[in-house]
Parts: sequence; C-alpha cells; structure tokens
Amino acid sequence: MTEPASRRCCLGWDFSTQQVKIVAVDAELNVFYEDSVHFDRDLPEFGTQGGVHVHKDRLTVTSPVLMWVQALDLILEKMKASGFDFSQVLALSGAGQQHGSVYWKTGASLALSNLSPALPLHQQLQACFSISKCPIWMDSSTTAQCRQLEAAVGGARALSCLTGSRAYERFTGNQIAKLFQQNPEAYSHSERISLVSSFAASLFLGGYSPIDYSDGSGMNLLQIQEKVWSQACLEACAPSLEEKLGSPVPSCSLVGTISSYYVQRYGFPPTCKVVAFTGDNPASLAGMRLEEGDIAVSLGTSDTLFLWLQEPTPALEGHIFCNPVDVRHYMALLCFKNGSLMREKIRDESASCSWNKFSKSLQSTKMGNDGNLGFYFDVMEITPEIIGRHRFNAENIEVSAFPGDVEIRALIEGQFMAKRIHAESLGYRVMPKTKILATGGASHNKDILQVLADVFGAPVYVIDTTSSACVGSAYRAFHGLAGGTGVAFSEVVKSAPHPSLAATPSPGASQVYEALLPRYAELEQRILSQARGPLE
Repeated sequence: MTEPASRRCCLGWDFSTQQVKIVAVDAELNVFYEDSVHFDRDLPEFGTQGGVHVHKDRLTVTSPVLMWVQALDLILEKMKASGFDFSQVLALSGAGQQHGSVYWKTGASLALSNLSPALPLHQQLQACFSISKCPIWMDSSTTAQCRQLEAAVGGARALSCLTGSRAYERFTGNQIAKLFQQNPEAYSHSERISLVSSFAASLFLGGYSPIDYSDGSGMNLLQIQEKVWSQACLEACAPSLEEKLGSPVPSCSLVGTISSYYVQRYGFPPTCKVVAFTGDNPASLAGMRLEEGDIAVSLGTSDTLFLWLQEPTPALEGHIFCNPVDVRHYMALLCFKNGSLMREKIRDESASCSWNKFSKSLQSTKMGNDGNLGFYFDVMEITPEIIGRHRFNAENIEVSAFPGDVEIRALIEGQFMAKRIHAESLGYRVMPKTKILATGGASHNKDILQVLADVFGAPVYVIDTTSSACVGSAYRAFHGLAGGTGVAFSEVVKSAPHPSLAATPSPGASQVYEALLPRYAELEQRILSQARGPLE
C-alpha cells in the first residue's frame, strides 16, 4: 500500500500462519504504510496450503523456516522499491504465530552476526537450522508428550497453576519433547530454540533474541507467577533445555539495536531499536489497547475472548499468559468453537435465513427470556467439552424445542452467559470502568451487541482489528522506546484512534442476569456430568 514515506515512525511486524505483514505507524499513531507477503501466492515454490504443510498422519503440521526468512527478504525489497524511507525508523517490534518453534543449528549465531549486505537473508541462512520444517500451532501430534508432562508435575491442574494452561499438543514444550524423543540428533545439534516471535526478532538483531514473558507463557514451560522457566517442566521435556531457550525477558524490553546488515542494505539508522517480539494474540491485545478490566470478544467462526486480569486463577480450560504491556498483570484467552456457524444455523432454522428477522426476535423478547435457557453445540465445544443442543424451561426441566423467537434469544444469551461464567472462573471480574471491545462478523449486528452489553453489564465498543497484531507491535515499539516497564502503555497510546460506542446495558439488565448466571452455570455442570461423569 501507500505513500512512500519520510516521517519518523515505528514498524510493527506480524509473522502469521499465512503471511508476513508490516505496518508503519508515525509519532501521532497513524498507520501510513502497510504491505504483506502471502506465502501461498508469493512464495509458491514452498508448496504450502494456507502457509502450512499437513503431513500424512493429518496430525503433524509444519511450515518451512526458510519460507519465513525469504518472505522477510521479499517484503523489505518491496518496501525499498516503493521508496520507503528506512532512515526514519526509530524502533521496530513484531508478533509471531503462537507456539511454533525454530531450531537453530550449532554455529548459526556466527552466520547471523556476519551477514553480508550484498546478499538476501535466505541465501545466507540456508544451513542454519537443524530442522527445516518447523512445528506450528495447528500441530496435534504430541498427545503422548502432553500426558508425560502432566504426569511429571502432578496432573493437568498442577501444570495449569504453574504455567497458565494444562498440556496442549500445540504448546512448544510438548513439541520440543517430541523432537528430542524422535530425532535426538537434531535436538542435540540445536544451539538455540526460538519461538516464531523471537526467531523473527533474531533476524533483525543479527543475534539470538530472548523469548518474552507473554509468548513464553504459551509453551507449558514458564512459571507465569515467577516468570522463570519451570525446572520440573524443562526436565520432563528434554535435557539441557534451559541453555537452548535462554532467559525470558519482559515483553516491553529493548533487546538491542538493528543489525548492521539492515543499515547497509536498506538504510535503517544504526540507532534503530528492536523491542522484544511477542505472540500474535498478546500483540492483538496491545493493538486493541485493552486496559485493566477490559474484554475483547472476537465473534467469528470460533468466538474468542481476550481478558485483562490482575489476579488469575488458572483452570483446566482457557489459557493465562503474562500481560504483554504490563509486567504486573496477566491476560487470558478463551476459545468457543460454536460461534458464527451456530448463529447462522439458528438464523436459518428460526428466522427464515434472515438476519433482519433474527434481530427482530431479539428486539421482541425480554431480557432473561422468561427463564428459558439454551445450550447450542453442534460441534464438540472446547469451553466446556459438550456436544448437542439442550433447552431448559424456567423450572429447569429439559424440553425438546422452543418457539423461534425464544430459541434465538436463548442462543445469544446462552453464548454470552457462557463467556462471562468461564471468564470469571479464570479470575475475571467486571469493573465499573470495564469496556467490551467487539470484533468479527457478528459485531456488525447491533441487537447481538445489545445482549452482550446486558449480560456483562458493561458498554460495548466496536473497533477495526484487521491488522491488530501489526499495529499492536508498532505501539509496543513506541512503548519500549518510551521506557517500557517504567511507563504506562495507556499513556503511550492515548492519541491512537478510539473505538466507537455500539451498545450500553439496558436498565435492569444486571438484576436479570445476576439471577440467571448461577442457574446457567449449574445447568452446564448438569449436562457435563451426564455426558462424562463428574468433573475432576
């Protein structure tokens, strides 16, 4: 995109699953340049689909590390050709898809620190990786390693209390354990193991960048309270792992200045600072400018909740990470699989395929739905693990059907009550200053947002988040420049564009839902118990 630029700026990078993206943000926090390299389209020689390779077992999913390196070459050349003025860049930071890992071969640090500005990166780093196909977040081939890790620390709940999550197949510690068990030679030849985020930062530094606390929380290895690697988890995964990971750092740390390679090849100033890169979800929290007590709700194919927490209470569901913009606090992530597809199904069945009729049903039914509650999970839900549709009348008796209008309100109220209940189980509390930021397809429907405001008892705002990880990375670069841990992130970004108000709680909403929420939680437990016996 965009005008070639000569204004002082920070760059925000996003190394995501399908592309590498860049934004430039000026001192007034306006985005004035953006560009991207799409892996499948722009680097077809790597043969990826959606930026990945799905292996024959359908469980193993990897991406070629050199594709990521070459994408960076490509995007920098595009910027140079457009006339972008690199000399004005004060600092840069970035994001990486969470959980993915990169294995630097013994001797790679030497190659990184001796890059020739005459050649692109990918030609100089070809022999620098002990495995060329990096495991990423879509991989689910490490179930055995997950069970081993949980057993080593005293069970799933103990691991969650320690690291913020129970063992998940995509989490990096389990991926490292699999590599050590199945390819010990490649493991022993790895002098450094990076996350995708710290790998990308290393490319800019010309040396190994540390892993930051926030992205490090997605590994099942970091003690989130003490912010140090858990010795028990490290030992359960692989030998000599701590030295291969390096020490983690606060997410707003200045990790160094840019490598002379970029100064000589592209004209970056030698003073350009590199702020620790983090995961894409933490970077999005920064891009949406969440503050203490705020929630972001992404209403897409899956619904995702981002929470800002002060005192987390880790559970068997959801994830707690160190907060990327406030080292004293935390963030939580909850995913709900039955999102927009479920809303579309009920729209088709109960509102003749019309969003207009769907909205009219929400307008014509009362808050609380006369005590009728519904659970709608056509695919196995993650939070909680339930499948099927379950409807209960005001006397808590299960019924087989609701009238169309009641069905629609039961679906939307049920989806938002579940989100609030599970957020509160992780330690979240609605505060007087709480804002809810809604994004994704359903955030365009004002009547759905009204129910969201009513159930949570907080105003709902809408925000454009197309590039939230990138923009959040640029904001984090400004924050790092301003002093990081010593300066409030909210102060640094106060002049950024504000979200727009979409809905405020209706009078009487809090009384209605404070009464309904305990009932909803009890019925959810009843369904769970019937499905698989009592919870742990």
